[in-house]
Amino acid sequence: MPKDLIREFLVAMRVERRLSPNTISAYHSDLNKLSEFVSREGKSLSALDSSDLSLFLCCLQDDNRLGPRSIARIRTTLRRFFRFLQTEQLREDNPGDTLPGPRLPRTLPAYLSAGEVERLLLAPERSQDRGCRDFALLQVLYACGLRVSELVGLRVSDLNLEVGFLRCLGKGSKERLVPLGQDAIQAVKVYLAGPRRRLLAGKESPFLFISRRGKSLTRVAFWKQIRRYGLLAQISRSISPHILRHSFATHLLENGADLRSVQAMLGHADITTTQIYTHVARERLREVYRKLHPRG
Repeated sequence: MPKDLIREFLVAMRVERRLSPNTISAYHSDLNKLSEFVSREGKSLSALDSSDLSLFLCCLQDDNRLGPRSIARIRTTLRRFFRFLQTEQLREDNPGDTLPGPRLPRTLPAYLSAGEVERLLLAPERSQDRGCRDFALLQVLYACGLRVSELVGLRVSDLNLEVGFLRCLGKGSKERLVPLGQDAIQAVKVYLAGPRRRLLAGKESPFLFISRRGKSLTRVAFWKQIRRYGLLAQISRSISPHILRHSFATHLLENGADLRSVQAMLGHADITTTQIYTHVARERLREVYRKLHPRG
C-alpha cells in the first residue's frame, strides 16, 4: 500500500474532518497494520474485498489479543479509508461497509454520588495558588461536563462570567455554549483575581488553566491531579476526569433535565450517545425504590 496514500488520507481527516491528533494517530497505526497485511498477502488495494478485510481483522484479533472495542475502532478506520478511496475515484466500492461489527458489551458509565462529588471538589488546598487553580478546574469540569481536552484548552476569552456561560470547542472543532453555575463562576473569579497571575510570574498566556511554568495545563498533569484528589477525598474507587462528565450528565437527568438539553451541553452529535445516561438514572431510581420502599 503506498505510504503517500495513507498520508493523504490522514491529512484529509485532519483538515477536512478536523479529527483530534489522538484519532489521527490511531488511524495511522491501523493503516500501517493493513499495509503490512497487504504486503504479506501479496494483494493490492484495488483487489481487497470484505472477506480480505475480515481475515485482516481476525489476524489482528488473534495476534494482538484485541478486544471488541479495538476491533470496532479499526473497522471504523477501514470504512473511512475506503470511503476516501471512493471519493478519490481509486475504488468503486467500499468493502468496509459490509464488515460485521463485533458485539460490544453495554457498560453503564461510572459516576460519583453527590456526596462524593462534594468531597472531591473540596479536596484542593485553596490557600495555595495551585490548589485554588485546581478548585476552579474541578468546579468548571463538574458544572459544565467538559471533556478533559476541552477543559485544558479553555482560554480566558472563552468565558463570560457576567452572563454565566463559557464557549467550548469540542470534537470536530464544533463550538458550543455551556452554562456556568454560581459556584464555578465564583471559583474562577477568585482564581483570576490573583493565583493565576502569580502562577504566570510575569509571563503571558491565553489559556485559563496554566501550569506552574506558565504554560497550558496538560491532560496528563490534570489526570494525575484528579486521582490524587480522589485519594484525599477518600473515594475508594479509581477515578478519572471523565467520571465527572458522567456524574454531570447523570445528576442532571436524575433531577429532571430533558435529554436534548443534556445532549447539547455534552456536545454529543447523536442523541443515542446521550441515552446511555437514562439507563444510569433508571438504575438509580430502582436502587432508591428497593432501599426505601416498604415492599421494594
